Amino acid sequence: MSLSVDVRHRAGAFALDVAFESGDGVTALFGRSGAGKSTLAGLVAGLARPAEGRIVLDGTVLVDTGRRIAVPRRKRRIGVVFQEGRLFPHMSVRQNLLFGQRFLPAAERYANPGRVVDLLGIGDLLDRRPRHLSGGEQQRVAIGRALLMSPRALIMDEPLASLDEQRKAEILPFIERLRGEFALPILYISHAVAEVARLASTVVVLDAGRVAAVGPPADVLGGSQAAFPGAGEAGSILTARVRDHDPADRLTRLVLGETALFVPLIDAAPGSEVRVHVRARDVMLAREAPSGISALNLIPARVVAVRELDGAGVEVRLAAEGATLLAQVTRRSVRELGIAPGLPLFAVLKTIAVDPTAIGRELR
Repeated sequence: MSLSVDVRHRAGAFALDVAFESGDGVTALFGRSGAGKSTLAGLVAGLARPAEGRIVLDGTVLVDTGRRIAVPRRKRRIGVVFQEGRLFPHMSVRQNLLFGQRFLPAAERYANPGRVVDLLGIGDLLDRRPRHLSGGEQQRVAIGRALLMSPRALIMDEPLASLDEQRKAEILPFIERLRGEFALPILYISHAVAEVARLASTVVVLDAGRVAAVGPPADVLGGSQAAFPGAGEAGSILTARVRDHDPADRLTRLVLGETALFVPLIDAAPGSEVRVHVRARDVMLAREAPSGISALNLIPARVVAVRELDGAGVEVRLAAEGATLLAQVTRRSVRELGIAPGLPLFAVLKTIAVDPTAIGRELR
């Protein structure tokens, strides 16, 4: 997806002043609550008009205040999935799915109901009413309803925010499959690092109505406390290849360069590439390869840079198997281990510390 945004807008006391460009794939609007993510998405969807500016989606001008262009919401054909499914309670799942499609001329329908039902795994839910569905099932139906409107783009406004961890783990693979199988521009809104790291091609960080950072996930989410809000989850995104699975131990072995990397069991074919988000605070450092410890992952690395953070913390940037890996340790650890640029050491990572919801297929 190519998305060009340059807008100024005010909603009460909140002022939005945003300009960015993004390329193909999933564009994630990331930031803490109140940063302006949903306000900006509403401007793209046509739920509100900016006071000033221009919005262009895949070459189509949606808004240009200077030329007095403002394409009406219904003509933009942008599907929206909210935090809650917002399904019609008096309709069955089948009726909810097909509701929007009936307003679209047959010649403009590209989404096949059978394909969408299979993609989202909701074939056994078609005759149920929304009250008999779990939260994750309701969200899958809501996504299906948006897809069956044959939209030109899809906006997902924190679709997992109201779900517990189990339901999030259930629905993330479906969103990932949607990203891979539908050539559909997706604007994905979230304040969860794991979701953004797994799904996004481009990350736009909003903070207090302004763009704090924009770029590929590995660059934007691989920052320190100053780089983006949510610094407690600052970390790295590693691209690794699946070697094999151990169902008995519930582990998957990945290969990062020449190093094995064990993670909780994931659903990915051997040989496929996956994207793994590793939090900096979960990485320990050792001058020598430790023995007799429970951590399974020892990654040879070399210190690239050392940066002091607020308080007792220090960010250590490492080169590890052709990737960049971040660690957050204390100032005392830096001093006692003699950590400085050029120093070879080992990054130690507990397998259980890797969030399985932050591991997803890499798209090429």
